Amino acid sequence: MFGSTLLRREFPIFNYNPQLIYLDSAATSHKPSRVIDGITDFYKKENSSIHRGVYELAARATQKYESVRQKVSNFIGAQKTSEIIYTSGTTSAINLVAQSFLAPRLKGGDRVIVSALEHHANLIPWQMACKKAGAQLKIIPIDDFGNIDLNAFKQLLTSRTKLVAVTHVSNVLGTMIPISEMIEMAHQQGVPVLVDGAQSAAHYPIDVKMLDCDFFTFSGHKIFGPTGIGILYGKADLLAEMEPCKYGGDMIRRVTYQETTFADAPQKFEAGTTNIAGVIGLGYAIDFINRFDKKEMSDFIADLGAYTRSALLGIEGLSILGDTQKKSGIVSFTLDGIHPHDIATFLGEYNIAIRAGHHCAQPLMALFGVPATSRISFSIYNNRKEVDFLVEKLKAIQQFLA
Repeated sequence: MFGSTLLRREFPIFNYNPQLIYLDSAATSHKPSRVIDGITDFYKKENSSIHRGVYELAARATQKYESVRQKVSNFIGAQKTSEIIYTSGTTSAINLVAQSFLAPRLKGGDRVIVSALEHHANLIPWQMACKKAGAQLKIIPIDDFGNIDLNAFKQLLTSRTKLVAVTHVSNVLGTMIPISEMIEMAHQQGVPVLVDGAQSAAHYPIDVKMLDCDFFTFSGHKIFGPTGIGILYGKADLLAEMEPCKYGGDMIRRVTYQETTFADAPQKFEAGTTNIAGVIGLGYAIDFINRFDKKEMSDFIADLGAYTRSALLGIEGLSILGDTQKKSGIVSFTLDGIHPHDIATFLGEYNIAIRAGHHCAQPLMALFGVPATSRISFSIYNNRKEVDFLVEKLKAIQQFLA
């Protein structure tokens, strides 16, 4: 089923671009027809502002919008729908936690811990918060293969640590970090943990209750949904303590000219008219994913990644960044004497789409001593034949540019 022509037909992008070999799903995934049609149907048949209207159209839109909260809750194993906050994406969700949860608690001499693997979106918000408070941003080191140094992490945890924020899967190396073990270690010191699930939510089983993470974030556009919608999960008691950082309509209980009383979570964090169609599209994307066994999906993606790494190592002068036991289907590599941008441009002539650059992880690039890499990433619409064609064209690049 995965990687088959039949499955690919569910994604209109391949019907309009039948020769496309899309190997950039870590950046954004393609959308199945049901998601696209669902968004269009909403605008055609049910478009209305939510929560505020008592007429039938508004009631239907509100019901559909709020029903997605339950779908998301089930999708990640949350206990309550009130723990699900709609945001514009992972970046927005992380910034919300940085401003509403961390900033009021952070003082000079405190520390925040992130890993060396982080995307800029899970680095800069904490970096800025620490600078404003006079706190320290501590980095969990990795070894030459991309493994998290758990002993070093343990040493970084102190009574002054206010938050640990780590990726679930590296967007550059594909490293799957030992998240359960790290959360347990942090909680032993009373430290809350945010998990950036942008690269794991689409293909890997997620159970926030079992993980016991305090916050979990992901983006709709990476899980077959639309852009401009994301999710912040937060434990109910933490969300109750947090003040909103955006103000406006529909997030209040009572307002006078002198004072405002905010609504409870999740509404207090969803000021203004939210991305209603995006939420509905996210619901259809979750329905699409729920057709499949997540373990089978993750095994398929991991197998494609392993097959690719094995095939690439047969190319002279090619080096793969990161070599850990637990990896996703993300593969980053360099090729001696050829800039990643030239590789991506050349492959584009053959309708092969890969990502080239620093992947919003410049500090990680610096650790490996490279300015950029070529990155391959997979989803369920890919297959081994595409990998074989990629390898063939990479060898052609070497001959052409030699």
